[in-house]
Amino acid sequence: MLASQPQIGLGLVERVRRGLARKARTYLSFYEFVQKMWDVIIPEEPVWNWHIKVICDEMQAVAERVFKGEAKLYDLVINVPPGATKSSVCSIMFPAWVWTRMPTARTICGSYSKQLALELSRKSRDVVKSDEYQNMFGALRLQEDQNTKGHFVNDKNGSRFATSTGGAVTGFHAHFIVVDDPLNPKEAVSDADLRTAHSWIGQTLSTRKVDKRVTPTILIMQRLHEDDPAGRMIEEGRTGARHIRHINLPAEIDERNRQDVRPRGLRKLYKPDPDKQGSFLLDPVRIPRDVLEEFKSDNLLGEYGYAGQMLQRPVPFGGGLFKIDLIHVHEVAPATARFRQVVRFWDKAGTEGGGAYSVGLELGEDVDGEYWFLDVERKQMDTGTRERTIRQTAEIDGHGVTIGIEQEPGSGGKESAENTVKNLAGFSVVVVRPTGDKTVRAIPFSAQVNVGNVHMVAGEWNRELLKELELFPMSKYKDQVDAASGAFTVLTQGPRVGVIK
Repeated sequence: MLASQPQIGLGLVERVRRGLARKARTYLSFYEFVQKMWDVIIPEEPVWNWHIKVICDEMQAVAERVFKGEAKLYDLVINVPPGATKSSVCSIMFPAWVWTRMPTARTICGSYSKQLALELSRKSRDVVKSDEYQNMFGALRLQEDQNTKGHFVNDKNGSRFATSTGGAVTGFHAHFIVVDDPLNPKEAVSDADLRTAHSWIGQTLSTRKVDKRVTPTILIMQRLHEDDPAGRMIEEGRTGARHIRHINLPAEIDERNRQDVRPRGLRKLYKPDPDKQGSFLLDPVRIPRDVLEEFKSDNLLGEYGYAGQMLQRPVPFGGGLFKIDLIHVHEVAPATARFRQVVRFWDKAGTEGGGAYSVGLELGEDVDGEYWFLDVERKQMDTGTRERTIRQTAEIDGHGVTIGIEQEPGSGGKESAENTVKNLAGFSVVVVRPTGDKTVRAIPFSAQVNVGNVHMVAGEWNRELLKELELFPMSKYKDQVDAASGAFTVLTQGPRVGVIK
């Protein structure tokens, strides 16, 4: 009889433990889970700033619908600065917490490099294997034959799969897709990088969903470019192409960017900056003023890097290469006699309804040596429509306006330029053969803008031109800037700029 008593006692302990585990699974919020599991992967003392709870609550709201099998309301975009614990919360803790509510859940997690993706996956696995996790949530074991850093499966067939931007995900389908920094914030973002990221997220990951109605995409990143994955998803939400909820948390705010905080109600949670009156900080302990000032230096982030990674803006305040606040806008243009020369420069594209725009930008130089944006024709056109539009615009502008066209490299560029010149028989045409990339070519004209030597006539085309100038070279489109650079070249260098040979 005495010998059997310990077994009765152990059975009671086990039943109590399992009861507590069931209670924990039912009532433990994601934020509470992060707090309890913090010490498993992070030895430093935690700093529980308000933004961590915001991120946790937003991710839990998305997850709750998946747990119930309900259609998602939106995909989630979260923009936060580096050092804000985003990867620990979103890539490490979240997949582990999901299993406490839905042990069969499958999650695909991706980052810009395979090495980073594997490291985050390893730490997430460490959370699941920890005594704290096992004791709190009951025995959830990892299958021995599916237990690697990049892909592990539990005994309920729930899984976490790690991949990187551009990587294959063949054979895997997920209840949750979590993308954490799909672009490397430490490297300059190229057009090729953007195309790879967009294709991977939009064409690869989007097909890897258990149920497209239910599986959400959660994107967490720092802003690096107007057309980075966050920018692309936000624009899709703005145009109604998809439902997006955007959480935007700059490292600091003042009167210039207070409106950037999303949702707006979070502005009141920012803490006053003790070192800078009128400025407020996201996390004065984790990202204090002296750290922000260090990030601003050219040795770390510089002006562009600081704007994107810390302020969640693709370009610095007032614009990047072009300081658009210094452009003077007028209701009417000066009399024709005030201009020494006027040029309509065409940056040509040939895709109707998509891709780049064909742009004919009219730029004039007045008798005081100042420059005027007079008009912009901007459309996505096929080749035939484009050539007709160029001719019709020339006839409207009249013979007093010089026409500039760009000759792209190679035989195809030469043939295209020749065809346009023939199409413009009877008009004054200058052919420009540009050298260097678009940013280098834009620098001479940007110097005129940035000393207040450029004017603009008010028109419906102003908004898109100013937006492209402000965001350049991090803008999605560069056609108008390229046309402005070409027009300025013609105005300042005349017919010497190039001829077809």
